[in-house]
Amino acid sequence: MDRQELKKIAHEVRKGIITSIYSAKAGHPGGSLSAADLFVYLYFEEMHIDPKQPMMEGRDRFVLSKGHTAPGLYAALAHRGFFPIEDLETLRHTGSYLQGHPDMKCVPGVDMSTGSLGQGLSAAVGMALAAKLDQKDYRVYAMCGDGEIQEGQIWEAAMFAGHRKLDNLVVIVDHNKLQIDGKVEDVCSPYPIDKKFEAFNFHTITIDGHNFDEIAAAFQEARQTKGMPTAIIANTLKGKGISFMEDAAEWHGKAPKEEEFHVAMEDLKKAGEALCQ
Repeated sequence: MDRQELKKIAHEVRKGIITSIYSAKAGHPGGSLSAADLFVYLYFEEMHIDPKQPMMEGRDRFVLSKGHTAPGLYAALAHRGFFPIEDLETLRHTGSYLQGHPDMKCVPGVDMSTGSLGQGLSAAVGMALAAKLDQKDYRVYAMCGDGEIQEGQIWEAAMFAGHRKLDNLVVIVDHNKLQIDGKVEDVCSPYPIDKKFEAFNFHTITIDGHNFDEIAAAFQEARQTKGMPTAIIANTLKGKGISFMEDAAEWHGKAPKEEEFHVAMEDLKKAGEALCQ
């Protein structure tokens, strides 16, 4: 799939994020929007998956360790064909299978229920180890937030993955530099992120998480890396694509009101028109 097509899909994913969160009157737009391009590349290019067989044995696995950004994952899954796009508008509604955090028992395509920060990477490491023990060739991907990696369990999991040489594991850090309380560096600095992962025997790659050429090159490099897991530190913009949400910590976890929703959709409309020129 060419880069322009990926950009168009990412645009639709961002529309799905805003629409679902507005419909729910709750949710986490900032980190969902920052990770949208990464979700799209994973589900439309990188991972071996089949929406018609979401539990296919040989599929690649994905764990959204920062589970509160489920709206981004759901929008990617819907556009990939795992469930109807119109269901995105049922986010967090009573009786909906699209809960505030991913639920593997309810949502097709979700490999692990997540929400408690710091725990998802441990699950992903377990999946990667299982593949090695069972001599299977599927790969495992985990997405963490840059605020989430302040959690100690992240580094316990990283230590184990590096020690076991799990080269079928790729950790993606959505480095949008903001968390619910403000700037990551002010709350509890995890820097330098790449050097920390390297200390735990990871191969590290730092990229622009909105540039599909750099994203593609990073995942290709990760596939070629043997004997150690890979951490991709993706520099992103919180709230990417929505003028008043970009680089604003206040949009970590709240829904747009009606007027804000219309402004957001107008932003996306203009961006969509630009992609078609």
